[in-house]
Amino acid sequence: MNREDPTVYLVIPCYNEEEVLPETVHRLTDKLEAMREAGLANGHSRMLLVDDGSKDKTWELITRFNQENPYVEGVKLAHNRGHQNALLCGLMTAMPRCDCAISLDADLQDDVDALDQFVQKYKEGCDVVYGVRNKRDTDTWFKRTTAEGFYKVMKLLGVDVVFNHADYRLMSRRALEGLSEYREVNLFLRGMVPLIGYRSDYVYYDRHERFAGESKYPLKKMIALALDGISSFSVKPLKLISNFGVIVSVLSVFGLLYALVSYFAGWAVSGWTAIVCSIWLLGGLQMLCLGVVGGYIGKIYNEVKARPRYRVEEYLQNEGGERQS
Repeated sequence: MNREDPTVYLVIPCYNEEEVLPETVHRLTDKLEAMREAGLANGHSRMLLVDDGSKDKTWELITRFNQENPYVEGVKLAHNRGHQNALLCGLMTAMPRCDCAISLDADLQDDVDALDQFVQKYKEGCDVVYGVRNKRDTDTWFKRTTAEGFYKVMKLLGVDVVFNHADYRLMSRRALEGLSEYREVNLFLRGMVPLIGYRSDYVYYDRHERFAGESKYPLKKMIALALDGISSFSVKPLKLISNFGVIVSVLSVFGLLYALVSYFAGWAVSGWTAIVCSIWLLGGLQMLCLGVVGGYIGKIYNEVKARPRYRVEEYLQNEGGERQS
């Protein structure tokens, strides 16, 4: 593992990114050349574009860039597997060829000028460097509130996550080797990477607006990712259900005593509304609890099958050469 003159791989998952990809490749090419001149990356450094089963011309563009640009390599997944699996595929593909890999989004929201700081901290001895947002001014109020709430909930549940960190991070080769030992099918890399250990640090940056195209993480996917993170790294929801069951049982005893006292004291009156409301309330809570338990059982079901997390259809390497204009 070379820290003085490292081979740096930029790993970029892509899903229907034909609108933004030409600009992304242009900016990252300029950045890699600048990093080479500054001694932060050697001539074997590359950007690895991972096509996650795109339905547009993303792979056609990656193939063309690979032929024209010595910095571009490409991986095509056999079908869409989701952002986390595509990112893991890119990291595992880059692992034997790099000293460190930096994951970032294709939409240019992650500040590419911060890459210098990532590599500088790697050269100082860090194996993991997290990109942390300074602020969330570019987000809507709803997205900002729910995102910050998610991180706080994860902390309350005992999950070690970095606040306001997504998937903009540097990992050394030995950190990537550590990540390769985790075999979960339900991936939540933001929670997995801190478990690896090793020396880490942070780079703070301002997140930009998306350069072009539409977000590939709508509300539905963000909720699914949040639920994956909670259920993959904490069993506290199951413990909360148990505690809730005890509380309800105790309250039911008091309710029973009150009902008996009312009956013998002659206070009992027609209580149809109270009965119906209590039945619906407890029925709904029971269904909610069963849903939480079912979610965990579903994850167990997926894990024990141990199916491949992704399958590579094509890998375009690039051994270098002169950049074509």
